[in-house]
Amino acid sequence: MGRIAGNLWEYNLCRIVVVDVSDDYRLMQPPMPSDFYPVLREVWMPRYLLAEKLPAESLVNGYLYDWHETPNGESGKWYVGVVRAELASIATTFN
Repeated sequence: MGRIAGNLWEYNLCRIVVVDVSDDYRLMQPPMPSDFYPVLREVWMPRYLLAEKLPAESLVNGYLYDWHETPNGESGKWYVGVVRAELASIATTFN
């Protein structure tokens, strides 16, 4: 009888680390490395078409999607940068 080595869920799910990048907008600073930002939430999501789905996901209430960073390898964590919604609305009024 055949055996499956390893956990299949590791191939189907990704670890998502949601970080607050609002200070970059508030202070008009260039981006920092992803692991320097405060973590708002960590969540596991299906890997299939994740990059296309992330901009439409509401990962944290009151925050809007800004960017995402894919891991270097297959088993790394994804970083998703989000901005406070009120800062985004202020920025659009000045444009």
